[in-house]
Amino acid sequence: MDGVAPVFILGPCVIESEEAVWQLARNLRDIAVAGGYRFVFKASYDKANRTSIDSFRGPGLQEGCRILAEIGKELGVPVTTDVHSPAEVEAAAEFVDLVQIPAFLCRQTDLIVAAAKCGRTVNVKKGQFLAPWDMRPVAEKLRSAGCEDFFFTERGSSFGYNNLVADMRSLAWLREQGYRVVFDATHSVQRPGGAGDSSSGDGVLAPVLARAAVAAGCDGVFIETHPRPSEAKSDGPNQVPLAELPGVLATLAAIHQVVTLPAE
Repeated sequence: MDGVAPVFILGPCVIESEEAVWQLARNLRDIAVAGGYRFVFKASYDKANRTSIDSFRGPGLQEGCRILAEIGKELGVPVTTDVHSPAEVEAAAEFVDLVQIPAFLCRQTDLIVAAAKCGRTVNVKKGQFLAPWDMRPVAEKLRSAGCEDFFFTERGSSFGYNNLVADMRSLAWLREQGYRVVFDATHSVQRPGGAGDSSSGDGVLAPVLARAAVAAGCDGVFIETHPRPSEAKSDGPNQVPLAELPGVLATLAAIHQVVTLPAE
C-alpha cells in the first residue's frame, strides 16, 4: 500500500438522512480529489450496538445499502459499511465494495466465513478485548474460506472502565504478522458508555493519534467526520469536524511521505 498517502476511510458514523449523507460524500470526494488521496466512503445503515434502546440506529439494511451504492456509482468512489450477520453480508455485498466486521463481532466464525465468501474486500476491526496476536485465528478463518483480500483495523484496547487506550505497538505487531492494518482514529478516542445512556469521547485527540499511527507505519487511517459533531445522531463526541478534515489529512499525508522515504 505504498503511495503518497495512506488510504483514508472517511464518512459519518451513521446515515442520518439521504440528503445529509449525499452532501457529506460529495464534500469528502472533493477533499480527496483536491489532495490526491485514496479514499473510501463509509457510513452505517444500522448502528446495532448503541448503548440505549432509544438511540438512533439508521435507515436499515436495504435503504442504507441502496444509498451507499448510488453514492459509489455517481461519485466514483468505493463504499463500505458494517454488517452484523451472515444474512446481512449476503445482502450488503451486492451494493458495497468493502465489507466491515465490527469490533464486538470480530470472533464470530459464521460472520467471518460469510464475509470471506462474499467476494468483497473484508475489513475486520480488532476487538477492544484482543491482543494483536489474537487476530491470527481471525486471519485463519478468512483464509480457510478462500479470502486473501482482507485487512485489520486497530481501534484501541479497553483500559479500565469507559476508556480506551491506543497502543501504537499493535500496528507494528500486526504488520509483522503480514497483515495490512488501518488505524481507527475516532473510535480510539471514544469513551464507551461514558455518557451513561450513550458513549462520549475526546474527538480533539483523534488527529493526534492519527499522526502517531501514520508515523508508526500503518496502511490506512479510518476517520469519522461530521459537519457539526455536536449535532450528530451517533458518536458525535469522537468525530472530527468536517471543516478541520482537509488540514488533518494534509498533515497525515506529509508524515506518511517522510516515513516512507527510501533510506540513503
